[in-house]
Amino acid sequence: MMRIAFEEMKSTVERALLNAGLAAEQAAICAQIHTESSCDGIYSHGLNRVPRFVEYLHKGWVRADARPEKIKALSVMEIWDGHQGPGITNALLAIERAMELAKQHGIGLVAMRNSSHWMRGGSYGWRAAEQGMAAICWTNTESCMPAWGGKDTRVGNNPFVMAVPGKPGPLVLDMAMSQYSYGKLQVTRLKGESLPYPGGYDQQGNLTCEPGPIEASMRILPAGYWKGSGFAILLDAMAALLSAGYATPQIDRLGRGSGTGASQIFMVFDPEQLGGGDFTERMAQSIGDYVNSSQPAEGISAVTWPGQRQRSTREDNLRHGIPVDDGVWQQVQQLAIAG
Repeated sequence: MMRIAFEEMKSTVERALLNAGLAAEQAAICAQIHTESSCDGIYSHGLNRVPRFVEYLHKGWVRADARPEKIKALSVMEIWDGHQGPGITNALLAIERAMELAKQHGIGLVAMRNSSHWMRGGSYGWRAAEQGMAAICWTNTESCMPAWGGKDTRVGNNPFVMAVPGKPGPLVLDMAMSQYSYGKLQVTRLKGESLPYPGGYDQQGNLTCEPGPIEASMRILPAGYWKGSGFAILLDAMAALLSAGYATPQIDRLGRGSGTGASQIFMVFDPEQLGGGDFTERMAQSIGDYVNSSQPAEGISAVTWPGQRQRSTREDNLRHGIPVDDGVWQQVQQLAIAG
């Protein structure tokens, strides 16, 4: 793998998105988020996702000209329709609006229906936490995981995000309901590596650590087995309920590719109106310190809290360049010069 400077990656992605039909402001925002994701070590939803995003723009599955519309306001809650627009810009609008509502009422909730793939869900948790706010966000998806006990896909892996502000850094959880996301499978396969733990079944029904056979079978393993499966189903139901939008069965019938038609929820809480900012920072630091003081298990050098390693990954990649897969980088470069 080669390494690419942040600004070079961002400008290349931006040109690719401009060529795909995004307006200048949209292209700049999306390029920033894609590059930040890769810089933070979430390569699967950063640079690696750009070719598929461009493909969806060309197919009309993501509408470059769409603008989100507020459908309903209910005091601390609003429902918006994303009109199949770019998931990143829709989600950024939603989290910003939820923060505005939280500053007014202590809590704000924005439900965004009919959107598209929001890329790295953690981007929106980090955005809130870095402004001193706490957040819970999630999205449903097309079916890409079997329900527990099944063989064919009936459940989305429905990424879920929680963020709490704190020092020396926010506590941020960003997880799919599958043990490994399809993006993680792709990154691992491109590196020629195996997963550290079984991530799903091959086409013969055998648990495996090899990403390729899991991608082929689409029998990814729910995180926590039946618990992850159940959690995914209820996240889907709640997202559709709160947004009056599509659930996974309806998204499947659209047939528009990964994440298009999704219902997404952005809940934000203002700590200043709860226990106060100082209390929140002390509480978060006490949890982080307590976790860090764990006795490491065999073969483990240190125990970390969610989000702790991201800052060091970001600093290293800013200093030395962001690792990229050669083939993916060449593909994005071609998209940047096309037309």
